This record gives sequence, structure tokens and C-alpha cells, in this order.
Amino acid sequence: MKKVAAIATIAIMLTAVIPPMSGAGAPLAHAQSSDIRIEGSGATFAFPLIDLWRVEYGAISNVQLNYNSIGSGGGVTNHINKLGSFGATEAPLSEREQEAAPGTITIPAMVGAISVAYNVADLPSGLKLTGEALCGIFLEEITQWDDPAIADENPGLTLPSEDIVTVHRSDGSGTTFAFTSYLTKICPAWDEQIGAAKSVPWPSGIGSPGNEGVAGTVRTTDNSIGYIALAYALQNDIPTAHIQNGDRTNFVAPSLDTASAASGSAAFWLPEAGESWHGVDLLASPGLNSYPITSFSYLIIHPELNESTNGKERAEALVDMVAWMITDGQQLSPRLGYVPIADLVSNIGLKGLSEITYDGVQVYDGPVSVWESDGQSSVLDAWIDEITEQYESGEVDQSTFFNLMAQAAQLHAMVDADLIDEDRLGDALANIIP
Repeated sequence: MKKVAAIATIAIMLTAVIPPMSGAGAPLAHAQSSDIRIEGSGATFAFPLIDLWRVEYGAISNVQLNYNSIGSGGGVTNHINKLGSFGATEAPLSEREQEAAPGTITIPAMVGAISVAYNVADLPSGLKLTGEALCGIFLEEITQWDDPAIADENPGLTLPSEDIVTVHRSDGSGTTFAFTSYLTKICPAWDEQIGAAKSVPWPSGIGSPGNEGVAGTVRTTDNSIGYIALAYALQNDIPTAHIQNGDRTNFVAPSLDTASAASGSAAFWLPEAGESWHGVDLLASPGLNSYPITSFSYLIIHPELNESTNGKERAEALVDMVAWMITDGQQLSPRLGYVPIADLVSNIGLKGLSEITYDGVQVYDGPVSVWESDGQSSVLDAWIDEITEQYESGEVDQSTFFNLMAQAAQLHAMVDADLIDEDRLGDALANIIP
């Protein structure tokens, strides 16, 4: 059964009001007696943050993480073939991939902006591009930088009469999947001619492997334009475009704040970790400051680790590490321009980890909610469940639901800090029930 898991006020209020989880990963649920090596592979989009997690988690554990940044396509292939303990991808498993790896546990681990980077002489960050112009550029219908479709939106800029050189990924890529999914959403011509996939038949342009490859090609190729995770644009000091938002009210720069706005303002249904995530995205989200090319990046893990993970101790180390990544490790996300996932999204991942087994035995026995604490209130939990059911059935409208969940977040923080007892909590809930 699916549930509402990330909506604007909930995501913002629950992240801001409730303190970080203290239990997942610190202290570790399973003590390791010796150094353990964990192998993973996949998305280059996720690599900067995963590499930071590798360093920080290695400092508090005996785990040595080796992550091979080969692209989402390679990560999914390795996952299906049970090569390594986990994969990473921006593209949720397709129906065919899900059949090849049944029961895959899909865990959202980060949110990030896919920036449109360019290299045009004397043109700093801030070039305004509509979704239609971006589509025309990559369809090779707009071939000059001073084309009216670009120039009309940028009256204060002097654009050169130079050919546009497009740069795209040459490998199977979740970043490509998200970018082409965005173009498919806003451009019927793209949908009809190219479509969305980890690899597509590009009409023209230069192919480069990985986000790092595209970033390097754009940086060294005059009059070029390409799509890369924001972290790579920042690391390489490459100018980025402001893209028109989903409701066509503003041109929005890729940033931590605008990606956060996109992930928070999109009212969407998230599956459970063990269900299919095919079709889930954050693209073209409405909102004045919502960056329209924003994507989840996922960790994918087999529900039974006998074949993909050598030994129960390594399986226990894996689930402990992932639990830390999606809770305490989220505090590191903003350093590299990624958005911390909302607490409700962390809970989906933690519950998913609890379903993983080794030789039929559950391997993760840590908390399955970031809100588990001495101040946990069954009264408040029951009230949240009741209001959620009312929202899902249409008895409560979206605006009211937002406000109620924000108030619930504040009350939860008060319960957690022992600032309110059950009687006063009951009175408070009675007063705010619609």
C-alpha cells in the first residue's frame, strides 16, 4: 500500500523541527570484530556524496567502502547479476529490471539538481532557458547561441553567432534518464522522437562517460552545453543556466535551496522500499523557486543477501552503513549541494532495511523510524495516521493537511523534549482536529 511521504510543509517542518536520529549508525547496531570491505557500484551523480560518506563512516566504523562510479546503467546491471552488495541509480528499476531482480529494496538516499552547464566566452551563470529551448537545442532544432528562442529570454546578454555543441553521456546513466524524462514531460517532440531512458539515440553531439566526463568536455569545449549533477558544476566552476520552472512563472538557478523546494513542493506518492518505484520523479515541480530538473538518487539492495554479500557479518555491516547514510549521514549532504531527504523518506528506507535477510534471518534490527525515542507518543502517532487516512480519502484537503502535519511536527518535538505530558497533548490534538 502506498502512502503520502513527502509534501512541502511536511518535508520542511519535519526536517527543521525534529532533531536528527540518534540511533541509526551511532552507535552501530552490530559491532564488527575486524575490518570489513563492502563493494558497491553505479551512479556518478551520487559519487561525490557517497565518497564523503565513505570517509566519514570509515572514521567511526571498521567498514571500508569501495564504490565504483560507473553510471546507473552499470550499477543496475551489476545489481541484477549480484555483483557487489549494493547499487546506486537515479533511474528506478524498470518493470523488466524488477523482474530480473525481484523484491529489490529501493532506498532514496539523496536529492540533487541536474544542472545545465555551458561554456560560452564571456557568458557567466544565469543564462535563461525555457524547457522548450532546451529541448530544441538537444533535438538540434536550435543550433546557434543567438537563436531568438534563447535571445528573447535574455535581452541583456550579447550572445554569439556560434554553433551550439551539445554534450551528453555516452554510458547508461540515471542522470540521462532524469534529464530525458524532464524533456519528455515538457516537450512532446522529444517524447515522440527520442523518449526517456538511461541511454537514448541522441540526434548529435559529443558523448562522454560519467558526470565527470561531461563536465570535463563542457569545460574544455567552446560553445558547448551539457547536463551534469550540480556537484560537478560547482567542483569544476562551470557556469549553469537558470531553467524555467514547472508552472512557467520564473527562471530558477540550480542550488541546494531550489532543489529542496522542488522535492518539498511536489505532492507525490512514494511506494514502500520493497515495491516498484518505476514512474516516481521530482521533475517539473510547480513552485516559484522549484528547480525543475531535480532527482532522487537511490540505493538498490537485494532482499536476500546470501549471493550478493559474502557472509552474515558483511551483510550486517551493509545495513548498518546504509541506515547511517539515510539518517545521520544526511547532515553531510549540503556540503556538496545535495538536499537531505525528509524524515518520512528516511523512514521508508529504514523499514526497507528491516525486510532484508541473510540466509532467511533478518539482519537489520535497528530503529525503523527517525522518531523512535523515549518521548515517542502512541497518541500522536495514532492521530497522524487518522489525519493521513482522512487526506487520502479526500475528507481533508491538501492545505489543511499541510498545516496539521506542521503542527504535529511541533508537538512531536515537544513530546520528545518532555515539554508536554499526555493529558496536555490530548487537549492540544482535540483543539486542532478539523
